[in-house]
Amino acid sequence: MTIDEKNLQRLREKYGTGHGGDVHTPRFRRVADRIFNAKGTRALPYGGVPTFLSAPYRPVGPDETDFGDLQVALIGVPMDLGVTNRAGSRFGPRALRTIERIGPYNHVLDCMPVGELVAADVGDVPFRSRYELEGCHADIEAFFRRFVEKGVATLAVGGDHSISHPILRAVGRDRPVGLIHIDAHCDTGGAYDGTKFHHGGPFRNAVLDGVLDPKRTIQIGIRGAAEYLWEFSTDSGMTVIHAEEFAAMGPEAVIAKAREVVGDGPTYLSFDIDSLDPAFAPGTGTPEIGGLSTREALQLLRGLKGLDIIAGDVVEVAPQYDATANTAHAGAQMLFEILSLMVFSPSVGGRRD
Repeated sequence: MTIDEKNLQRLREKYGTGHGGDVHTPRFRRVADRIFNAKGTRALPYGGVPTFLSAPYRPVGPDETDFGDLQVALIGVPMDLGVTNRAGSRFGPRALRTIERIGPYNHVLDCMPVGELVAADVGDVPFRSRYELEGCHADIEAFFRRFVEKGVATLAVGGDHSISHPILRAVGRDRPVGLIHIDAHCDTGGAYDGTKFHHGGPFRNAVLDGVLDPKRTIQIGIRGAAEYLWEFSTDSGMTVIHAEEFAAMGPEAVIAKAREVVGDGPTYLSFDIDSLDPAFAPGTGTPEIGGLSTREALQLLRGLKGLDIIAGDVVEVAPQYDATANTAHAGAQMLFEILSLMVFSPSVGGRRD
């Protein structure tokens, strides 16, 4: 068989010179133009100050309330005083910031979130004390409220899952929001050991505070031995899809159910890394076997395109339990997917295609 000399000549003329940033397809060209300079050079990997998703760093002062044209604030919440098992998710934000090679292009959603949104890593919540759980929650709520009041969407990296409660108090202060909650646990338990502010109860607290609408809440991937603690979920009207049901229904049916439950109203998206099977994400405080694969989680998140995602979080990455850094890598990828969804959120990016 002889080679097609005409096609070979065409390819040589088109691709034989130039550099890797010389991309011809328009939808890919916009990505290449952001990454490569005119000489075909890219930013030095692992150079400079690490930020979430390599977003610009815009630290926020203690009294700052003017955020300019900022659309999405990426915020670290290094606090794990609410854990009931293994501590260590206070190191989650730092671990996710060190992950390279996430994005910038989402080939399934066809978007470049850090390029299309005005998004920035604004640093970490400043805590008055590293020892007082309730005080930390008050600091989280106050910090996030500053952004919410200025119409800036927030995307948090925890920290343990108790941080979702004070964030929801800020996000849902003027009206209760819906919730897509991807997790091994419902996190709707009552008070343990003298406090209700632990990581096993943020969504019960949020409902009782009037900032979360249980009828517009769906919890996906639930499993493990703590089922007896989650009666509040069903009693309040939440939709619960266990991991076993996820496997039986399939991702597309679960996506359809999630879209039906939250509708077109403002929605919070909370991703606990322990929703993934420990084979994919062992670095977490309360691992449960039988969870989602990373591929299933990606399909699930990408199927939420167009919903009004106004805020979200990725929580419970405890990197010291995973020498491979795979858990932090998975967490950073999920953060990227949620930020990608915000490109198409009517309240944030507003892209309709």
